[in-house]
Amino acid sequence: METIGGDLRQMQRTPLAAAHVAALRTAGAVATYPAGTFLARLGEPMDRFVYVEEGEIEAVNPYTDERQFPSTLGPTQFMGDISFLNGGAWSLPMRTVRDTRVIEVPREAMLTLMSQIPEMSDIIITVFSARRRTLLDDHERSSLRLIGEDQDRNVRGIAEFASRNRIPYSSLPLQSPEAEATAQNCSIASAVPAVIFGRGVIVTDPTPDKVAKLLGLNLDFRNDETFDVLIVGGGPAGVAAGVYAGAEGLCALVVEDVAIGGQAGTSSRIENYMGFPTGISGGDLVWRGEVQAMKFGTRFAMPRRVVLLERFEDESFCATFDNGQRVRAKAVVVATGVQYRRLPLERLTEFEGAGVYYAATEMEARYCKGTEAIVIGGGNSAGQAAMFLSRSARCVRVLVRGTSLAASMSSYLSSRLEADPGIAIEYGAEVSALHGADHLEALTIRDANTGATRVVDTRALFIMVGAAPNTEWLSGLVKLDAKGFVITGSGAGSAASPFATSLPGVFAVGDVRAGSVKRVASSVGEGSVVISKVWEFVNR
Repeated sequence: METIGGDLRQMQRTPLAAAHVAALRTAGAVATYPAGTFLARLGEPMDRFVYVEEGEIEAVNPYTDERQFPSTLGPTQFMGDISFLNGGAWSLPMRTVRDTRVIEVPREAMLTLMSQIPEMSDIIITVFSARRRTLLDDHERSSLRLIGEDQDRNVRGIAEFASRNRIPYSSLPLQSPEAEATAQNCSIASAVPAVIFGRGVIVTDPTPDKVAKLLGLNLDFRNDETFDVLIVGGGPAGVAAGVYAGAEGLCALVVEDVAIGGQAGTSSRIENYMGFPTGISGGDLVWRGEVQAMKFGTRFAMPRRVVLLERFEDESFCATFDNGQRVRAKAVVVATGVQYRRLPLERLTEFEGAGVYYAATEMEARYCKGTEAIVIGGGNSAGQAAMFLSRSARCVRVLVRGTSLAASMSSYLSSRLEADPGIAIEYGAEVSALHGADHLEALTIRDANTGATRVVDTRALFIMVGAAPNTEWLSGLVKLDAKGFVITGSGAGSAASPFATSLPGVFAVGDVRAGSVKRVASSVGEGSVVISKVWEFVNR
C-alpha cells in the first residue's frame, strides 16, 4: 500500500544542480560556524534553509546531547524536513561536527525560489518527505515522548493528535525501563504519565493545542490578519481547495480542529481512489495533498475550530477561533465535512477514548490486541475498519441495523468481509449498554427483531454510523437543510456555481454540502473545482 515519502535508506541521493546552488547563494548569505555550534535547537522556528558547502552537521538526541543517527550531513546536503514548508519548529537539534560553511536562505525567500525552480523544489520536497517517514518508522528517535498512554486519557489524546497528523512520537509504557530512564533524565516522577518534548520541556496538563505550539503547527495570527480565502476544514475537500488556491496565487489559510485528513484521515485503506491500485490510507492521501498545498504557499493551522463567522459591511468575513483569535477573509470555503453520530448510550462519554473510538488507525489497532473488536456501521468506513482491525484483534464483529450491506457498502468490500473467517456480521443488531470501570470491558448487544440481549466481553468498540454535518457555526448565516447540511447552487438561489451558498462569498464543498456524493474522490473534485469561482469572487 502507498505510504508517505520514499525510503531514505534506499533513495539515490540527488544533489542540487550548480544552478540551484547559485540561486541559493544569490537569495541567501554564506555563513561559517566553528565545530560544536548548534545551528538549530529543539522547538526553534524553522525560519531558514541551510545548505552545506563544506564541513559536517549532525542531528542531536535532545535527551542525551549525543549524535542521533549514524549518518551526518555533508557537502551538497541540506538541513530540514517537511515542517519547513509550513514554518514549523525543529524537531531535532542540529550541531556542527567540525568547522562548517553553509548557505542560509530565509524561509520566505526559499519558498519563492522553490516556486520558481520546480526541479529544485522536487529534490528538496522528496528528501524532506523521506526524512519525515524515517522518523515515523523509527519513532524511538523522536523528540516527543509519551509516558503512560494506556493509563492516561490526556496522554492518549496527544497520541491520537500526533498519529493522525503524522507527527513522530514514541510511546513508553509506564514504569518500563525506557520510561524510567527518560523520567530520570528529565528529573520527573517515574510513576506518573507525562508528555515530554526534549529533556527540558515537560507538558503539564497536556492538550493537542499545547503540543501544536511546541511543534509550530499552531500559528499565531496578527489581529484580524487578512487572507484571500479561509478554508474551514482539512479533509480531502479542504486540502484540495488549499492546493488549487495556492496554485492560483490566492493567499489561503486552511484550519482544522483535530487533524488534517478529517474523517477520511481515519480510513485505514482506500482502494477505489484512481491512481492508487494497491490502495492508500486516507491519512497518507491527504498528507500528500497537504504537502502539495504548502509547496504553493497555502498555510495550515491546527487544532483550530471556527466558532463564529461574521460578515462586515465591506462584504469581507471575520472568523473567530475557539481561542479567541480572529482572521479576516475575502471569501470562505466551508469544508467541515461530517462526523459520526454519537449514540444515545449511557456512559458513552465516560468511555470515549477509553474503549470507544470513532477511528480505526494504527493507534487504535494496538488497543485491540487479544480482544474482540466491535464495529457498528454498514458503510465503507465500517467495512474498511473491520478489515484493518482483523489483523490485530482476536476477531471482529460488525453490527448492522439493516438486513443487508448492499445499499450502503461497496460490493468489493462487503464480499471481503463475508469471506473473512475472522469477521462476523450480525444484521438487525445494536448495542444497548456499555460496561466497565475506568475502561470499556464489555457491552450488551440487542437483537432489534426479537429484543433478546447478550453480553459480549470487549475492550474496543468502534462507532461508524450516521453522518452529522459540522455546521453549528454557520447557523443563521447560510441556508441549511433539515439535517444541517449546507444548501448550495440553485437550491440556495445561486446559478453562478453549484458550490455557492445563499450568502455571496461563502462556498461549500465535500460531505458538508447537501446532495453531495459522500466519497473521497468527489470531495477532492469539488474542492479543486470551487477555487475557480472563489478566484472570480475575490478578484471581481
